[in-house]
Amino acid sequence: MTKDPQAKRKPENCAFVIFGVTGDLTHRLVMPSLYNLAAEHLLPEKFCVVGVARKSQSDDELRDSLMKGLRQFATRPIDDDTAKRLLECVTFVEADPKDPPSFDRLREHLDSLECAQETGGNRLFYLATPPAAFAPTARQLGRTGMMKENGAWRRLVIEKPFGTDLASAKALNAELLKIMEEHQIYRIDHYLGKETVQNILVLRFANGMFEPIWNRNHIDHVQITVEEKLGVGHRGGFYDATGALRDMVPNHLFQLMSLVAMEPPARFDAHSVRSEKAEVLTSIQLPSREDALKNSVRAQYLSGRIGDDNVPDYRKTEDVKRGSTTETFVALKLMIDNWRWAGVPFYLRTGKALGHKRTEVAIKFKQAPLSMFSGTDVDRLSQNFLTIGIAPTETIELQFNAKIPGPSITIDGVEMKFKYGDYFRADPSTGYETLIYDCMIGDNILFQRADGIEAGWQAVQPFLDAWKSAGTNGIETYEAGSDGPACADELLRRDGRSWRKFS
Repeated sequence: MTKDPQAKRKPENCAFVIFGVTGDLTHRLVMPSLYNLAAEHLLPEKFCVVGVARKSQSDDELRDSLMKGLRQFATRPIDDDTAKRLLECVTFVEADPKDPPSFDRLREHLDSLECAQETGGNRLFYLATPPAAFAPTARQLGRTGMMKENGAWRRLVIEKPFGTDLASAKALNAELLKIMEEHQIYRIDHYLGKETVQNILVLRFANGMFEPIWNRNHIDHVQITVEEKLGVGHRGGFYDATGALRDMVPNHLFQLMSLVAMEPPARFDAHSVRSEKAEVLTSIQLPSREDALKNSVRAQYLSGRIGDDNVPDYRKTEDVKRGSTTETFVALKLMIDNWRWAGVPFYLRTGKALGHKRTEVAIKFKQAPLSMFSGTDVDRLSQNFLTIGIAPTETIELQFNAKIPGPSITIDGVEMKFKYGDYFRADPSTGYETLIYDCMIGDNILFQRADGIEAGWQAVQPFLDAWKSAGTNGIETYEAGSDGPACADELLRRDGRSWRKFS
């Protein structure tokens, strides 16, 4: 019997410990992902969930809460039997890193669980907590010996943001690596759970037509766009202390950038792929203060209308400081100092309260010589873009020029578009299923390594420093529901380029 190449192996038995089990992340994403894995028969044979939070509740109260979350946030219809099997293995422990003895009780609880004993001691700890709790929680896991791998594996999943600048990222890495080994740390970025993002590697390295032209000789520039229609909403306090640059660029946008720009890895394994991605980020040119201000745009949204909703000024949002200098939009021009990309600008932009929701990577190829078409309307020539659409629809689109039917040589731009939904059947997902599954099987190819994290922060630190010294000078504005600040267009216009129009 031929083995199904799509078949996935079952993970080893394990206990899944969720810190922050009562929070939004757990209800909205983590539990729906576990449910989807259960529905696909991709959870271990012996599996239990231990929920941890600071406020006490019973096992049944937690199960009821998680069930309500599944009914609200599940990406597929709920099968009651599957949900029951998943939730009946859930137990609750009250623990707080500020109360060290509570972690001793957590360890005793894990050791006493029949299910946990049947898992062979394998444990996956998921920090669905605010970033301030990352290091204190890890310290208590280390103090109690819960991260020691004595014949069983122990892994720690950490959500973003991983640090707030280069110094804090280095400090957090150093703290964690005192407690555990690098292979035990899974720095998760849900963007890398998206099929289209993973397909960038396949598009580049499994197709002989692309890799020979994937360089400075043929590519004019690269645009990476992550636009959100939602404003800050009720997260004013968090967002005002973070901003668009810290929230999105060192993780989401740099992950996309590194996949586009990395060299071919020697082999498709975690060490090789992550080394090449980190090398790209290390090669980003570090600008002077003047160049950082020249090659960046930061802006805040003003009141406007998005769909049927009126959006107030960012500075009038609850928990946002009235004189806030925090940006809700950022655009950057970056250069990579290596042989492949010398002279090719990478333009990155992301923002909130914009007119469209989209995430895409657009590779602009250099224009062909036009001398043979000198007698035609060459202004109609389309730009040659290869666009990888990640949200709201997963697509790969190629723009090129073709002759319009008729007796004369008249040229216009046309598109070839591939939509994942047209070719592949895939159940709706949260984007976390692949990542959680990979955590359980020990495959960290889609997770960031310490050197990659620090290289990302090193690349954005000059912009953070330049903005801090500039204060309120240089903060632009844009109307909510618009395409963003006009100066973001100028960032490309002065180079003779323009952002790709949303279609």
